[in-house]
Amino acid sequence: MNNEIKLFEGNKIRSIWDNEKEEWYFSVVDVVGVLSESKNPRRYWSDLKRKMKDEEGAVQLYEKIVQLKMESSDGKKYNTDVADIQGIFRIIQSVPSPKAEPFKMWLAEVGKERIDEIIDPELTIERALETYLKKGYAREWINQRLQAIQVRKELTDSWQDHGVKEGKEFAILTNEISKAWSGMTTREYKDYKGLKKQNLRDNMSTTELILNMLAETATKDIANTSNPKGLEENKKVAKRGGNVAKVARETLEKETGKPVITPKNAIDFGKLIDDVTKEVINQKDYD
Repeated sequence: MNNEIKLFEGNKIRSIWDNEKEEWYFSVVDVVGVLSESKNPRRYWSDLKRKMKDEEGAVQLYEKIVQLKMESSDGKKYNTDVADIQGIFRIIQSVPSPKAEPFKMWLAEVGKERIDEIIDPELTIERALETYLKKGYAREWINQRLQAIQVRKELTDSWQDHGVKEGKEFAILTNEISKAWSGMTTREYKDYKGLKKQNLRDNMSTTELILNMLAETATKDIANTSNPKGLEENKKVAKRGGNVAKVARETLEKETGKPVITPKNAIDFGKLIDDVTKEVINQKDYD
C-alpha cells in the first residue's frame, strides 16, 4: 500500500492506494473535517458514527470502514478509520455541507487519475514533471530527476531478484552505495544539506543526481553480472557500484577544483533560479 497526501481546496486528505484491490482509501476524519469545517473533526466523526448506526444501510457502510495505519501530525502512525470511494460517498450524504458536490467530483477525478496511470504509466511521469515545474526546478534538473526515478526502480527490482527484502534491507544497501560514492550515509547526507524528512534526491544538484544515478546503475549492472544472493553479498556489490561513482566524482573534482557534493538544497536551488531569472530580465531592460 502507498500512503499519499491529496489536496482538496488546500486541505490535506490522507489516502492510501491498495495495489491488490486497486482502490483508494481515504481518512474519514480528514474528509469529515473538510466537509463539516468542524474545529474538532474527530468528535464530529464520533458523533456522526453513532447517529448513522440507526440509518438504513448502516451495516453495508460499516463493512466498508476499515482501520489502516496513517501518519498523524506528530509524525507517528496510528490506526485510522478509512473508507473507499463508495464508502466516502455514503458518509458525504450524512454531512450537510455546500462542499458535498465539489468533493464528490474531486473524489471521482482522483480515482480516475490513478486508474489512468495504471493503464498508461507515462501519465505518472507527466504529472511528476508538472509538479516539479510548479516548484520552480529547472528543466535540465527535472529531466535528470525523472531518469533517477527509473534508475532507482531498476535497481530495487534487481535487489528483489537477488533475494533482498524491501524496507530495511533496501535502506541498508542504499546507505552502502551512498557511503561508497559520497563518503556519507543517507542520514549524514541529509544532515549536511539541513534536511529532515525531505527527499534527498529532490535536494541534489544536477551533478549530484547524475553521480548517484551512476552509482545505482553500476550496482545494478554488477549485481546482474555477478548474481549475489541475500543482503550480505549484495552489500559488497553495493560498495563496488558506489566506488564506480566515487572515481568519477574524484576525477571531476580534480578537473574543476571544486567539490561535487554541496550543502545546497531545494530552497537554495529555487533562490538560484530566481536570481538567474531576475538577472536575465534586468539584462533585457538594458538591451
